[in-house]
Amino acid sequence: MIRDITLGQYYQTDSVVHRLDPRTKLIATFAYLVSLFLGTNLYVYVLAFAFLAVAVKASRVPVKFIVRGMKAIVFLMLVTVVINMFVIKGEPILTIGKLTITREGVRTAVYMALRLTFLIMGSSIMTLTTTPNQLTDALESILKPLKIFKFPAHEISMMMSIALRFIPILLEETDKIMKAQLARGADFESGNVIKKAKSLVPVLVPLFISAFRRANDLALAMEARCYRGGEGRTKMKPLHYAKRDAAVYLYVCAYLVLIYAAGHYIPKFW
Repeated sequence: MIRDITLGQYYQTDSVVHRLDPRTKLIATFAYLVSLFLGTNLYVYVLAFAFLAVAVKASRVPVKFIVRGMKAIVFLMLVTVVINMFVIKGEPILTIGKLTITREGVRTAVYMALRLTFLIMGSSIMTLTTTPNQLTDALESILKPLKIFKFPAHEISMMMSIALRFIPILLEETDKIMKAQLARGADFESGNVIKKAKSLVPVLVPLFISAFRRANDLALAMEARCYRGGEGRTKMKPLHYAKRDAAVYLYVCAYLVLIYAAGHYIPKFW
């Protein structure tokens, strides 16, 4: 299960999406996530699926690799779907004891599941095709205008990049620790919730120790390289827009217009 989490990982290949400017990918991803909340119409999610399918095809990242990252949120998705089906009031279609499933509840549950799925997969495309260093440079460049308000754009970008980069490292470390504890006879499956929580203590303690050790090593390495923040620093690989970035921006704008029209002007199909 831990190895199924793809957030923060980078998939090395040569594709149009990989060659895009990281600022383009970051803005396009943000626009896509916002578009998922612009309407509750089936046509909105059809357009969102089509946009995501084109992005996946252009990225050359295997679909199995992207879908594998969804396994970690299956339980959360099921809980969300069940709660929406029984809590939202409306036209009843099925009654189980004192619980009633409504038509509006089923519709909201389906839309919520689709929205969560597209949200995770859309975010994964960006992280799988962009290195942490590129994300740092892109975020710093986008937040640069806020420096007039003394906003620490470089520092915030650096912290987010380090946090994102540590996700796969800590997940791999957790997997190693759990396998080592299982080899020593640890049991993480049997017992009630409290017993299962207690059984994770032998995993969490060495994991936290390892995380603090890695953080200390990183801090020492940055100090040894005379890191003093973003003021006056130059880039080894400066960011430059290309024609393909302009084409992507036009494509995203056209997509947002279609999404808005589908959500506000086209009658609801369901």
